[in-house]
Amino acid sequence: MQARDRVLISATELAGVIEAGDPVSVLDVRWRIDETDGRAAYLEGHIPGAVYVSLEDELSDHSVSGRGRHPLPSGRDLEAAARRWGVRQDALVVTYDDWNRAGSARAWWVLTAAGLDNVRILDGGLAAWRAAGYRLETGPVEPAAGNVAVPHDDLYAGSRPTLTAERVAEGSVPLLDARAPERYRGDVEPLDAAAGHIPGAKNLPSVAVLAADGTFLDDDSVARLLSDRGIERHDTVGAYCGSGVTATVAIAALAALGREAALYPGSWSEWSSDPSRPVERG
Repeated sequence: MQARDRVLISATELAGVIEAGDPVSVLDVRWRIDETDGRAAYLEGHIPGAVYVSLEDELSDHSVSGRGRHPLPSGRDLEAAARRWGVRQDALVVTYDDWNRAGSARAWWVLTAAGLDNVRILDGGLAAWRAAGYRLETGPVEPAAGNVAVPHDDLYAGSRPTLTAERVAEGSVPLLDARAPERYRGDVEPLDAAAGHIPGAKNLPSVAVLAADGTFLDDDSVARLLSDRGIERHDTVGAYCGSGVTATVAIAALAALGREAALYPGSWSEWSSDPSRPVERG
């Protein structure tokens, strides 16, 4: 299987899986910066059989302090949630959203970091499903309990590489900042303690790895985006955003290219919370 096919699934392919009755858990992870609870939109219409997943409550652990606005959940909490979602051991999991792949990529990253290896993002999100003419269901879905086992309890040291603030401060790993250009430059900062970016980071907005229809760019286009930022084929790379959500979109794009990037989970919200850490603008 090609790297891209291990990360992404098309609407047509997903429809075929559902039609065939093959084991699959479809997770609706609708989330936006300005609308963090997507449950109401989910109830109004979702992919048949999809279960709503709360990025705020199930893909983050807000009881953790000092690790940014969206600290990673523990593996044991994630396992309990995944079983509620009906996820079966070794069965396919498909994540989708309706906003620039942010929710679905966060779910993909969290689940694969926890040790699940058959998780794919619906390429193009809910819009791609609708554009293909497939039907939606309304109302909640209550699946039978799943039996998935999560191998890693500490997702900061799980199956996907991560960076600590200390490692970032060393400056040894090239960094991509996946926030909007105006936040990267420090023109505005609507959410966090300071405006600007981590010194030396290159701006690669998460939306830059997506086409106009919300699907991920092809491999050559993503490789060019990296090269334009001085990151070549064999370079190790890290990524951050405001709080470890939209950076996972860039990480998924690199994974589809066959490249692994390390997430700084606390991202700018953690970095900027300590006034002793350096900040760059422009």
